Amino acid sequence: MTDVVDAATRSRMMSGIRGKNTSPEITLRKALFARGFRYRIHVPGLPGKPDLVLPRYHAVILVHGCFWHGHDCRYFKVPQTRTEFWMGKINSNRARDRREYAELKALGWRVLVVWECAVRATRKDASFRLVDFVAEWLTADAADAEISETGVKGLVAAPSP
Repeated sequence: MTDVVDAATRSRMMSGIRGKNTSPEITLRKALFARGFRYRIHVPGLPGKPDLVLPRYHAVILVHGCFWHGHDCRYFKVPQTRTEFWMGKINSNRARDRREYAELKALGWRVLVVWECAVRATRKDASFRLVDFVAEWLTADAADAEISETGVKGLVAAPSP
């Protein structure tokens, strides 16, 4: 399928996408703040400048976009144009995620990965209790975990690519 916009327009559109303060990140931040959790955002002294840092719980929350981090869900589709470029980009993002996760663990931080699809599922289905799980995870001093629209799983070594 050919692109519906010209190359210059597509380039401008893609360059406008930023990695901070994304819609899923803001949604989760507002929900946690409303529940009384206080956090710092994009702390420069930590590997990867995590999206949310909760020093009181010695925990970080990473909100990953399904496309940019190559999540195996319905929201990730390999682009039909410049496939090699995009797969190289996504694979380097995955490698960086694994490296930053290992560095955070070495520093003693607990890590929770929240995928964009989980936040979308929460918006569509009020019974999907994303914020309940995140709050429980923070206060229970639980092991690392990953949340997607299909559910929750524990992390052993690194986020799934």
